[in-house]
Amino acid sequence: MAPLDELRALCLALPEATERLSHGEPTWFVRDRKTFVMFADRHHDDRLAFWCPAPPGAQEELVRTEPDRFFRPPYVGHRGWLGVRLDVDVDWTEVASIVREAYRQVAPKSLAALVDG
Repeated sequence: MAPLDELRALCLALPEATERLSHGEPTWFVRDRKTFVMFADRHHDDRLAFWCPAPPGAQEELVRTEPDRFFRPPYVGHRGWLGVRLDVDVDWTEVASIVREAYRQVAPKSLAALVDG
């Protein structure tokens, strides 16, 4: 399966997740309002990736320890968002965990509680 298709399946499996284009890229929202994942097909550089909100400190730690897989995305990186490369050897189990955590960062508590830990 292509990276976009894999990512789409992970995002749309979450409660009340929707997809629409935002800034020309597929983007996933909670209740069609709050963004939790934005696909980035070489949107601002040569990387195939996605951007998502991350828990406090996660962006810095992942970018520091694995800069070949993670990066600070433009525009939203200063708010702690994480860039996750999809043009490298992808661990889809880890990506699923990152997507679920991104969802929990923006979802109402009632929906976040429905997502497994």
